[in-house]
Amino acid sequence: MSLYRATVVDVPGDPFSDNPAAALASEQDGGLLVDNAGVIVERGPFAALHAAHPDEPVTDLRGGLLMPGFVDTHVHYPQLRAIGGLGMPLLDWLEQCALPEESRLADPFYADAVAAEFVDGLVSAGTTSALVFGSHFATAMDILFERADRSGLNITAGLVLSDRLLRPDLLSGPERCLAQSQALIERWHGHDRLRYAVTPRFALSSSESIMDVCAELLADDVWFTTHVNENQVEVATVAGLFPDADHYLDTYHRHGLVTSRSVFAHNVHARDDELELLGGLGAWVAHCPTSNAALGSGLFPLARHVQHGVGVALGSDVGAGTGLFIGKEALQAYFLQRLLGPDGYPLTPVHLLYLATRAGAKALGLDDRVGDFTPGKEFDAVLIRPPAGSTLAVNLAHATDTVDALARVFALATPADIEQVWSCGRPLLAG
Repeated sequence: MSLYRATVVDVPGDPFSDNPAAALASEQDGGLLVDNAGVIVERGPFAALHAAHPDEPVTDLRGGLLMPGFVDTHVHYPQLRAIGGLGMPLLDWLEQCALPEESRLADPFYADAVAAEFVDGLVSAGTTSALVFGSHFATAMDILFERADRSGLNITAGLVLSDRLLRPDLLSGPERCLAQSQALIERWHGHDRLRYAVTPRFALSSSESIMDVCAELLADDVWFTTHVNENQVEVATVAGLFPDADHYLDTYHRHGLVTSRSVFAHNVHARDDELELLGGLGAWVAHCPTSNAALGSGLFPLARHVQHGVGVALGSDVGAGTGLFIGKEALQAYFLQRLLGPDGYPLTPVHLLYLATRAGAKALGLDDRVGDFTPGKEFDAVLIRPPAGSTLAVNLAHATDTVDALARVFALATPADIEQVWSCGRPLLAG
């Protein structure tokens, strides 16, 4: 076993339903005892754990914050090289930036290079679990799963399904979508830390036949993810394509696709009846703040989601989002709620850590395994320990308590401040 000594901080409670201070757990000089399988055995003050286990090797991580590994609930693997296309709304950005890049993954050599960069990028950003929006090409999905499997990360992903209104090379008929998805599920779903997510791109590019395929695939107890209510032009276009649907979310719900295993990205322009449906069925929403700001999609109505009991976690939404670091998404989420004034939700540093970690674990059905440091869970962790003399290091040295330290981390930290990342007890960064 190994004993880790650190300032340990996590959010085993729910700050949206409890007092935020009560949801937080922290030890200034804390200890985590981790067994050889990467599972947390004990947690508590370091002195007590060391006295009880004097022969266990100690890894000293003081001088920073040891937090659960970040969870990204919406990120596009094929768009890693498309970050930075600013100045366009959603549909224009897709046509000019995202979709041409996604087409390049038809080449297995290109896809492998992107997959390697993508997995390495997640690790460098402190992300240990992710719901990944995949590629339109089955070969590219095999490549991603192979890379993810070697990395040890918790990755849930799936083939992207579309049969209309995109570039012709990104379209597939229902029969092919079904066959390729079933083959990928058989190969990868439940393999070590890998799982499958049925992934229609969005209702705009997915006919009723594709939705029927998704419903058939969900019978395999896999996950479901897609986009909803991101952009007002998109919402209006979907309404025209599905004239019999009650609203955008109903284009999925009428096929049985809104469940507790469903994660919907964005939902910026949600109606109250959609929120009621999401909350009633236990579906989750991936809030993608930098993407919403970069594309001018709108200000996310977090308070209304909370009022309707809709679970919300964070997504980077790379490549419309501006990077893989979930800490930046948490800070941007805070900014956007401040801009909403009285309609915004009063987020605290405890909320931000919850959104970046345990909320995502709950959204992905991984809360029994990761998301906090409760004994019995896997040791997925990120150590934020900035270089001496840096602005973050100076600020951490002057923090008055753990919550104040968290605030300074979310305000100032970048991936350069991540010293180590662990996935199920395995260190992932060299050095």
